[in-house]
Amino acid sequence: MIGIPHWIRKPGRHEIAILVAVILLAGGAWAFLELTEYVMEGDTHALDEKVLLAMRNPDDLSDPAGPKWVEELGRDFTALGGMGVLTMLSLSVLGYLLLEYKKKTALLMVISVGGGILLSLLLKQGFDRPRPDLVPHESYVYTTSFPSGHSMMSAVTYLTLAALLARIQKRRRNKIYLMTIAVLLTLAIGISRIYMGVHWPSDVLAGWSAGAFWALLCWLVGSWLQHRGQMEHEGVEPELAQEA
Repeated sequence: MIGIPHWIRKPGRHEIAILVAVILLAGGAWAFLELTEYVMEGDTHALDEKVLLAMRNPDDLSDPAGPKWVEELGRDFTALGGMGVLTMLSLSVLGYLLLEYKKKTALLMVISVGGGILLSLLLKQGFDRPRPDLVPHESYVYTTSFPSGHSMMSAVTYLTLAALLARIQKRRRNKIYLMTIAVLLTLAIGISRIYMGVHWPSDVLAGWSAGAFWALLCWLVGSWLQHRGQMEHEGVEPELAQEA
């Protein structure tokens, strides 16, 4: 076994987590590229139409399926992926991290969310896919359709913030709770965009995959920096605990 690094012979939890993350990262990139190819060739159009129409009253396509409270719920969820809400949430978490003296984690958060916004805008401009015109829109839109900005930015923001907050938690159950809430919010926001009639399902799938890819990439960078001692570790810093 001479010459083989210790982490290969006996990988720890950190190495295993990194390996799984790299595999998921590669899978996310492959999924986005494959989906993009299908969309550009028009292979997803029939399924996109079927799913979009399934969320409408067949007798009146201007009426989303379900009672009025479901329609209101859809608007509430879609608002959670709006730039105003995501910005306020990001600033709130940034303030919390600074209060906890997690300055490096706060910087990584700003770069992660800011970079995700830039990537989303570049992808939209690059593909320039028109919005669905099959049903009336239940929400005001002013950008192109692919990938879904709400889906991508909710994945980037909620998953990134949950991962960063989980990094400074000691209890595993707290980490799992944060990540579960982030995933559920991301799914609900994406589905609401289809329900609102402003996105094709393939737009939302692309947004989820691109957003998850970016959030996972940022998590890997944070984990690498933490492993090198250039990022705050889990829990409260020792000097702060003594002061308390």
